[in-house]
Amino acid sequence: MSIQYIFELFGTCFFAVSGALAASNNDEHDWFGVTFIGFITAIGGGSLRDILLGSYPLVWISNVQFLYAIIAGVILAKVFYGPLLKLRKMLFLFDTFGISLFTILGTEKALNLGVHPLIAAMMGMFSAVMGGVIRDVLSNQTPVLFRKEIYATACLAGAFLYLGLEHLQMDRTLSFILSGLFIFLIRFVAVTKKLSLPKFKS
Repeated sequence: MSIQYIFELFGTCFFAVSGALAASNNDEHDWFGVTFIGFITAIGGGSLRDILLGSYPLVWISNVQFLYAIIAGVILAKVFYGPLLKLRKMLFLFDTFGISLFTILGTEKALNLGVHPLIAAMMGMFSAVMGGVIRDVLSNQTPVLFRKEIYATACLAGAFLYLGLEHLQMDRTLSFILSGLFIFLIRFVAVTKKLSLPKFKS
């Protein structure tokens, strides 16, 4: 079992926790509703990427371990609901780690399927953020892409860095780590310093 695979499972679990907590803010949601939103949050981005790339079967269909990770995430959200709500900064770190990881994984998978590097970067971004977008829509919240904070832009920046390092034939593991850290740092600094992109209409 590779360290990359382990990170994928943990990232899936943490995204499921994020989705379940977001869904639980609505008192009308029962166990099924919360689990469904946790599931969509965890696999939505990767599934959309694979559908657009024509890569079948989808990851969570071919490997049941990802479903177990999602179920574990929903249960963790229920058992530790109170403490997790108090540790929103910790959840932010987990979410940032997740998008950093899945951006690079998605970009790499797209490259391996032979698409243009620009498309690969977009697929990496989709992998990271679209699950959260679907989560926000289902939870009746403004999607994270439409808020002021820098989110998808950080993913694209990291994906392009990864493509550049690959072009320079840098070691894969080092490229993966540097690009993921780059996304993490952009997101962390943007949120802590309240940075945002210029408005389209000034």
